[in-house]
Amino acid sequence: MSRPSTPSGASGKDVAGEITAALTAIREGDETALTRLLPLVYEELRRVARRMMAREPSGQTLQPTALVHEAYVRLFGNGPTRWDNRAHFFVAAATAMRRILVERARRRRAERHGGHQRRVTLDEGAVPADPPAADLLALDHALGRLTAEDERASRVVHLRYFAGLGIVETAELMGISTATVSREWTYARAWLLRDMRGARKGKRDARPPR
Repeated sequence: MSRPSTPSGASGKDVAGEITAALTAIREGDETALTRLLPLVYEELRRVARRMMAREPSGQTLQPTALVHEAYVRLFGNGPTRWDNRAHFFVAAATAMRRILVERARRRRAERHGGHQRRVTLDEGAVPADPPAADLLALDHALGRLTAEDERASRVVHLRYFAGLGIVETAELMGISTATVSREWTYARAWLLRDMRGARKGKRDARPPR
């Protein structure tokens, strides 16, 4: 897939409006809107990919552009998918990239027959305390469980941790208050850390209170 040309001379609000319009058109069955959407979101998706790839071990052969392209194929390969809004779309894109990296981690682990695993942390520039390191695969399992229990908190994690958005950006994208984002982010981090600790010990700790 060749790199799409990106719009020039447009303000952030203009681009956000065009993305929303394209997603609405897709939801209404206009397949041609797909060709309008990609140039609008391409650079943002590359930024998300670069952030994710920065956590990958040295010697990683997958590049951010390739990660974007592979995620794009997953998002659009089976025809138009209908997203509710921009937040829904970017969460879907971040989820697709995360799954690609998790699959690669699983393959690497299988090749090593249970050797060292990729480690990540949940304190990427926005968390005051340093939580224990967590295996990428354990984080993926925990996120799956969090999504099933609390989808909004899971979306906040995808936008804050994986997409690298700030509190204000996440609030604007999700259409909720910054106080709600902060509360969900704090809760989700505590939930994930407890879940992963419990998984390592073979049991589930009590869930953190709201």
